[in-house]
Amino acid sequence: MRQLTAVDAAFLNVETSTTHAHIAGLGILDTATCPDGRITVEDLVELIRERAHLAARPLRMRLAQVPLGLDRPYWEDDPDFEPARHVFEVGLPAPGSAAQLADVVAMLHERPLDRSRPLWELVLVRGLTGGRTAVYIKVHHAAVDGVLAAETLAALLDLSPQPRELPPDDSVPQPAPGLAERLGTGLLRTAVHPVHGMRMLARTAPYLDEIPGVAQIPGVQSVARALQGMLGRDDVAPLPRITAPPTPFNGTIGARRSVAFGELPLAEIKRIRRELGGSVNDVVMALVAAALNRWLDKRGELPDQPLVVAVPVSLRRRAADGAEAGNQLSAMVAPLATHVFDPAERFAAVRADLAAAKRRFARSSGGWLEGLSELLPAPLAGPVLRLAMQALPVDHLRPVNLMVSNVPGPDFPLYLCGARVLGYFPISVISDLTGGLNITVLSYDGRLDVGIVACRSMVPDPWEIVDHLDDALDELKGLIEG
Repeated sequence: MRQLTAVDAAFLNVETSTTHAHIAGLGILDTATCPDGRITVEDLVELIRERAHLAARPLRMRLAQVPLGLDRPYWEDDPDFEPARHVFEVGLPAPGSAAQLADVVAMLHERPLDRSRPLWELVLVRGLTGGRTAVYIKVHHAAVDGVLAAETLAALLDLSPQPRELPPDDSVPQPAPGLAERLGTGLLRTAVHPVHGMRMLARTAPYLDEIPGVAQIPGVQSVARALQGMLGRDDVAPLPRITAPPTPFNGTIGARRSVAFGELPLAEIKRIRRELGGSVNDVVMALVAAALNRWLDKRGELPDQPLVVAVPVSLRRRAADGAEAGNQLSAMVAPLATHVFDPAERFAAVRADLAAAKRRFARSSGGWLEGLSELLPAPLAGPVLRLAMQALPVDHLRPVNLMVSNVPGPDFPLYLCGARVLGYFPISVISDLTGGLNITVLSYDGRLDVGIVACRSMVPDPWEIVDHLDDALDELKGLIEG
């Protein structure tokens, strides 16, 4: 039994009719390596039945609510857990193109998860061109962060077409506390929350200038610097006051999604990194900056100042930070030099801006997200967050323009039910506050697999951004090849 953390619960509270806080992935499979040359829904159901104990929380556990919403929910084993209720199948019409697959994934990504049972869903997609099969799997962010999502996926995968030997399932079902105990604990926590809230405010206040949106308020940086001085943290580098400019993908998002995916050669990106300096992530962010420069400029919407990007960062530091600890993540905010046209100058600017943001983030440990999530008692946290999401003038107050994430993955092939995974494209979250465009990159088997999700009314054709990423890579290759 484990109770959701404040950050876990925030991912539940943030959901509206247009914002869903699940994260997903699209796997492309070569079923020629399967024993029968194909994968069925029954194969996937049996696989999950055999391996659910290896990733129990996201696969077998459901939410147990506290009466009257007085406290955060608990996780408990679903006594009626049945994998077949979570696994579905759809077919693509001929010719089964990548664009048709992306449209199906977009529709699947628009659907919320059923909170009455474990918060995940898997869809087998048949009819993909070339005789391939696709698998779309989504899990609610309240159950997993990026690291736990990767661990959950790893529980279902093998290193060869032959399934590995599994440890026995010696787990004991974990029910939630009884209603009376949940109610009593909730009342007690609500009573003592003013003290806890003040402690979290004191811990968070010195880093107010790191919080997207809050940092734009006049005087916040002065307050943060004064508090840092009082705490003896004068060595914390000040952050520039950056304001996210208007773009076509900022504002109130709709319920429809658009999706695109592609891949970049990891060896080429590493070669650019060696020649130009910096890290693989610096190259990825420079590619995104170049792609958005072209996309926005083509529409006459390119701001003359950098965009502001939020980069999710895992806070898991030790093996002890396991699944019991819940979501452990924050976000680093940095300028993205989309306004710079020269590729060499743009790369240098991206690298310098990210280095400054990393230095500052390292000093604060990114604790502002947890601090904000715990400021209000549970009975108020949900209503206040939803009210803020509806009432904030997002067309004018833009905390960030978009989110970009670069997730490390295995540099070797993996197999699902004997089928080789040819690519795995992450599909993440968009919202009014984080922008109607999300670009997530996962390294896998010698490539960077890119997944893009957007609000369909803002970015109806994200395939264009994928094409611009390819153009941007050629541009950087041209720099080092002379």
